[in-house]
Amino acid sequence: MWAYEKKLQYPVNIKNNNPKLAQAIISQLGGPDGELAASLRYLNQRYAAPYAQVKGVLTDIGTEELAHLEMISAILYQLTRNLTMEQIKASGFDTYFVDHTTGIYPIAASGAPFTAAYFQSKGDPITDLVEDLAAEQKARTTYDNILRLTDDPDVRDPIKFLREREIVHFQRFGEALRITQDNLNSKNFYAFNPAFDK
Repeated sequence: MWAYEKKLQYPVNIKNNNPKLAQAIISQLGGPDGELAASLRYLNQRYAAPYAQVKGVLTDIGTEELAHLEMISAILYQLTRNLTMEQIKASGFDTYFVDHTTGIYPIAASGAPFTAAYFQSKGDPITDLVEDLAAEQKARTTYDNILRLTDDPDVRDPIKFLREREIVHFQRFGEALRITQDNLNSKNFYAFNPAFDK
């Protein structure tokens, strides 16, 4: 189904480690508005999408979110590689280090581990697509907040790329919502759910 290229969607080349910043960016890995939740949300919602174009959008974006998960993991790895114990203790990274050393583990910046409660799949295409629009805006806001926290150009560059992709995804979900709404009217509004025909 997928062709996998063994390279990141956008290059990540961070020269200076920064475990404190990694603790904020990790939210885009396993936080409530992160890439893991987005990929699972869209790849699960696509099964109930009633139109091929909408299924295609959900599949495309869900797959791209997996590529973003790789980028975030690369950023986290590069920000935390070769840390000294002094850096770990001084940055407050010690609480993460105790449980995970410097391994990549999906948690929010608050420390809460990833949970499926972060995403929804309702089976109603309008409900799901409106959630998807909101999810992309929340992810964009998180990237905005990350950009406010760093002036390192090596970090800012891939984060700006990821932020731009959230905007594109928002636009594509808007198109998918229009396709869905254009195919619904009072006669066929519930056509995708036979239970309403009884």
